[in-house]
Amino acid sequence: MIVDHRLSFARQVPSLNCSERPVGTVIDMLVIHNISLPPGQYGGGYVDALFCNRLDAGEHDYFAEIAHLRVSSHLLIDRAGAVSQYVPFNRKAWHAGVSSFCGRENCNDFSIGIELEGTDFEPFTAAQYDQLVSVTGLITAAYPQITLDRIVGHSDVAPGRKTDPGPHFDWRLFKTRCQLTLAHEAGQNA
Repeated sequence: MIVDHRLSFARQVPSLNCSERPVGTVIDMLVIHNISLPPGQYGGGYVDALFCNRLDAGEHDYFAEIAHLRVSSHLLIDRAGAVSQYVPFNRKAWHAGVSSFCGRENCNDFSIGIELEGTDFEPFTAAQYDQLVSVTGLITAAYPQITLDRIVGHSDVAPGRKTDPGPHFDWRLFKTRCQLTLAHEAGQNA
């Protein structure tokens, strides 16, 4: 359930890396990403640290390259399917960077960003797909302008600059399951 623009079951980890959306903005897109810190390693709390400006640049060589960044996402779904929320959905998270979609610039203004703990080089877990489908159903119910054709990857809004969620993300499985979930919910509400 979404209450006050937050998932009621998500672990709340507030990030300062967010801002108000432009006045009158309609949230009508979902952007899926992947992240792991250090690259290819899971757990350790480093994503929380990055999104909350607490990443220790001296702890890993890669961290020295990114510790200065001020980035966030609305949600992170870890390998076990647990959800962390950094930014309420009504606020702009800083997840897509320089981006455009269908001629609209600055996708952060009108999108919700979901990070999957992972890489471009290995499959995501069944638990992540289960949770992503569930969360997507809740988000699209709360923000009905987000339709299946407005759920995209970071690579779709920043081509040439970003590759995530990567070739191992199973779009067909995800969107088929979303369609089935939405059809089931529509039937229950009829």
